[in-house]
Amino acid sequence: MNRTQLSQLAVLAAVAEHKSFRKAAAELSIAPSAVSHAVSALEESLGIRLLQRTTRSVAPTEEGRRLIERLTPALSEIAATIESITENRDRPAGPLRITMPMLAAEELILPRLAEFLRLYPDIELDLRHADRFEDIVEQGCDAGLRLGEHLEADMIAVRASGPWRGAIVGSPAYFADRPMPQHPRDLIGHRCVRRRFSSGLIYRWELEKDGKPLIVDVSGPLILSDQTMMRPAALDGVGLAFIFDRRVDEDIAQGQLIRVLEDWCPPFDGFYIYYPSRRQMRPPLRAFVDFFRYRG
Repeated sequence: MNRTQLSQLAVLAAVAEHKSFRKAAAELSIAPSAVSHAVSALEESLGIRLLQRTTRSVAPTEEGRRLIERLTPALSEIAATIESITENRDRPAGPLRITMPMLAAEELILPRLAEFLRLYPDIELDLRHADRFEDIVEQGCDAGLRLGEHLEADMIAVRASGPWRGAIVGSPAYFADRPMPQHPRDLIGHRCVRRRFSSGLIYRWELEKDGKPLIVDVSGPLILSDQTMMRPAALDGVGLAFIFDRRVDEDIAQGQLIRVLEDWCPPFDGFYIYYPSRRQMRPPLRAFVDFFRYRG
């Protein structure tokens, strides 16, 4: 059966129910001639006469009756399914797949996750960890979270955080027998805790002062895959770590870590929720975006 025959079968069922081409046409909001054409085309493609027609009445043939008896439950099931979907189109329910780096999950999503799931118990949230930008359409995701500077121009972006800032920190024990760097070039002589992305690339420290960027390829005894592990390494005196300041603000305030080169670490754009289109946005995604959007 092809798609054309499916629509023709729906027309046949309407004619059989109303015993009238004109009444079937009114129900389907099409012209009576279109109803007649659809039935005739179906009969021709099947090679079977399905309706007996007179100037005063329409009735199924024996073959038509048997077909309609089998057809009616199937069409009713299709109608019920469509009605169920449209009834629930504004209710946040069903699967929702979001990709994000672990940092965004830990800082922005996990602290409020329980509240979100309590508000929307019918959403099945699937959080996927990836620290590099992903094509969410290709990966089968509904949306992602990434730093604003990494977003593609064709994505819809909604701010999920305020500006963030990096901090270069080391412990008092580390600096006990080492001078504090006064310029990024001094980092060459320091032991640094480095980070490896899931792509395999090791992050080169991106610094900036007075609008002039500077990239430093540091070296050191330890390479980690996540910022969560960098903080304890810095606290233990392993070396200098370049980490988001919100993760070490308290350590700095308590004197457990010392911040250096602060003037080379200006604020930068924070995280955004990104997705491909506002058109026919699924209710679960709309709920997620509205809940986790940044409000200052």
